[in-house]
Amino acid sequence: MIPLTAAPLLAFAASLAGVAALVRLGPRFALDHPNERSLHTKPIPRTGGLGIVLGVAAAWGAAGAAVPLPVWLGAAFLLAVSLLDDLRDLPAAARFGAHLAAAIIVAWAAGPQLGSPGMVFVVLSVAWMTNLYNFMDGSDGLAGGMAVAGFVAYGIAAWSGGAADVAMLNFCVAASAAAFLVFNFHPARIFMGDVGSIPLGFLSASLGLQGWTLDLWPWWFPFLVFSPFAVDATVTLGRRLLRRERVWQAHKEHYYQRLVRMGLGHRGTALAEYGLMAAVAASGLWGLGQGAAAQWLLLAGWGAAYLLLMAAVDRRWRRFRGGAGAGP
Repeated sequence: MIPLTAAPLLAFAASLAGVAALVRLGPRFALDHPNERSLHTKPIPRTGGLGIVLGVAAAWGAAGAAVPLPVWLGAAFLLAVSLLDDLRDLPAAARFGAHLAAAIIVAWAAGPQLGSPGMVFVVLSVAWMTNLYNFMDGSDGLAGGMAVAGFVAYGIAAWSGGAADVAMLNFCVAASAAAFLVFNFHPARIFMGDVGSIPLGFLSASLGLQGWTLDLWPWWFPFLVFSPFAVDATVTLGRRLLRRERVWQAHKEHYYQRLVRMGLGHRGTALAEYGLMAAVAASGLWGLGQGAAAQWLLLAGWGAAYLLLMAAVDRRWRRFRGGAGAGP
């Protein structure tokens, strides 16, 4: 058994070794081949998420971390389903059914504190977060960076609340994602794949729920911390629904995809998003120590900021399309 405070170091080392091995094995294991919906131009291994999960599991296990059983069960179940999907391309209904089942597991465990309406909201929120993290994993360094920013924010908030054990759970996830970024920052040598993005999305929701049930942070904190992903994915999905498009099909209409295609590139887009992630996380941590009025103003301020950012990207995108700068 290692000290809990050493767990993030083990998570980083194990993830680094695991992802490095997968980079070498990737061409013989599973490749993401470019298509008309892709932002990459050559086949890239797509199972790097296994290394992230290896780092998290090794650290949690070696430190004897008090991980809630529903989190273990849900994450392990989604890992198995997502790996199969990366290798065999499961039908959308099977994938979404698995995500919903994992969400029900964690919501049921927290049931006494939720009530029936609350349980329905939590199930839908966890399932959506699980899916949207996968939707946003489409540019070098993006999903890994969101994991580092989001789970570090969880860890700091838990540590400040006197829950060192919960803090270390989250720091381990952040450390594993940071090791993955060594190989995933542009130009990426490996992708996360569903086997990484789906468990990370699930953990962002389930560990966020854990912190709320332990009274470490209010309900809004997880939503704000991961809002760079949640806002982009939710607005994009809503627009596609209004246009009656097949929302389960891959596309290139997310705001981050537009930034890449308009010339900012993978590296520039990742760095810009990192700045947004850091600002959101820092403001969320500041907001935890404020009164209710200040917290509502904080949320309203970020709502206005996102509206302005999306409007700016939309205007530039229309000019870009008008100049025939983008394909179909």
